[in-house]
Amino acid sequence: MDSRIKLQEYLTTITPNVYFQPPSNLNISYPCIVYSRKAIEKWRANNSHYKFNNSYTVTVIDRNPDSPIASAINKMNHCEFDRQFVTDGLSHISFTLYY
Repeated sequence: MDSRIKLQEYLTTITPNVYFQPPSNLNISYPCIVYSRKAIEKWRANNSHYKFNNSYTVTVIDRNPDSPIASAINKMNHCEFDRQFVTDGLSHISFTLYY
């Protein structure tokens, strides 16, 4: 959980509107970043786990399809572009981030 809090703090330096697994009834301010945990990778040796790697799906939601927020996310280490789509006139740009 500590790494997720650090990720949250970093993402808020890019934009103040950052949401972790927001409920469907939440009013979201745009542009924003919405992220959720995707997977936890476990590294094993000598019959035990010695390292855990979290991956997150990070989605930038913006009216601008060339969002500077998405550019900032894309520059992060261990980040891969996933896809881009439009819903309700808002561009959704998704990444997989290992953090």
